[in-house]
Amino acid sequence: MIEYRNLRVALLGAGSVGAQVASLLIEHGEELANRAGAGLELVGVAVRDIAAPRTAEIPRELLTTDAESLILGADIVIELMGGLEPARTLILQALNSGADVITGNKALLATHGPELFEAAEQVGAQLYYEAAVAGAIPIIRPLRDSIAGDRIKRILGIVNGTTNFILDRMDTDGDSLEEALATATTLGYAEADPTADIEGFDAAQKTAILASLAFHTTVPLDAVYREGITTVTAEQVDSARKAGYVVKLLAICERLTDAEGVEGVSARVYPALVPRSHPLAAVHGAKNAVFIEAEAAGDLMFYGAGAGGIETASAVLGDLVSAARRHVIGGPGVAESTHANLPILPMSRVITRYQITLSVVDQPGVLAAIATLFSAHGVSVETLSQSVLAQSVKGRPGDTAPSATLVIGTHEASEADLAATVTALETSHVVRSVTSVLRVEGS
Repeated sequence: MIEYRNLRVALLGAGSVGAQVASLLIEHGEELANRAGAGLELVGVAVRDIAAPRTAEIPRELLTTDAESLILGADIVIELMGGLEPARTLILQALNSGADVITGNKALLATHGPELFEAAEQVGAQLYYEAAVAGAIPIIRPLRDSIAGDRIKRILGIVNGTTNFILDRMDTDGDSLEEALATATTLGYAEADPTADIEGFDAAQKTAILASLAFHTTVPLDAVYREGITTVTAEQVDSARKAGYVVKLLAICERLTDAEGVEGVSARVYPALVPRSHPLAAVHGAKNAVFIEAEAAGDLMFYGAGAGGIETASAVLGDLVSAARRHVIGGPGVAESTHANLPILPMSRVITRYQITLSVVDQPGVLAAIATLFSAHGVSVETLSQSVLAQSVKGRPGDTAPSATLVIGTHEASEADLAATVTALETSHVVRSVTSVLRVEGS
């Protein structure tokens, strides 16, 4: 029997996720209350337009355009508005009033996280954000609590469903990027303006959050190296398939010691070759997955729906039950652990591998010249395959010599040395063009 008073819940935003949260909270309120140990009373839903259509029915009397008044007196505030403002201001108001806050706003956390966490700590409130990364997949709480005592070495994540859908279509159906993007838009996986997804901005925001949690170090968004998928071609994907790889846009958070002996954190997003034997290679469609390599726990895999209104609402309601339990038990919120203060290493110090595809002049001495370039920059060749084309490809004027295609896989080297090698190849007299450069991860 519930003896604790009802907890007042204010909801900011009623988009695809917010509307589902409101609907589920109303429909399953009694069951959620039994889990939490206190009644959960939805006192109002702040929206921009009360008359706007919604994906789930919300009683009209709960709707209001006055978000500031709604959060006054609330015990728990759920922010699902998105964007930086007014979300930041409203969350700070809620925290300063002593309310716990639940948010799925990855952009806000990646940009203003330290400020929000500090405000929560000062008043003993708690900021929950399971829904901010990978939708329904429980990843924030495991990182923050379950394996907080372990030493995480690396995280490889597929954290953007739109780009995974596009790359998967290119791999399984042979689509071009433009064709796969058009299909994603038709099916509702891609926004009308897909820039945040295909240019890697969305994944970079989530990477900043994951890296900060995993390494107990504040990782600002501008420290996350970012490349999108717009340069990935059907030819690259086809070549990767033949070589036993699949192309995935990866969020990578890594603890590493660079060539100078400095231990630090690397956070980066880019399309990479993943061996088909790796668990992440089997993540299809718009699904998300996060693969964690921990020192004691070993390899851990979290897989599921990375987006969707009702799926993400599941993560929000999980945070709501946790917040309600904290109120019932009492005591201050738990502060974020960002005290390790590891340095954020620049991309140039990352240790990785490349697969480089070249169009070269097919004549004696070419392989020796290319090997010399690699050696001069301290990069070792691991694999090399060659095919000959009958005719020159974009050769120099009067150049009728046949071309050869070389696919070169490297051993691990610093990003700086690998990038310098590619630059040298681009200016070499034996190289007609560098047609593809992809990093190799997960092997």
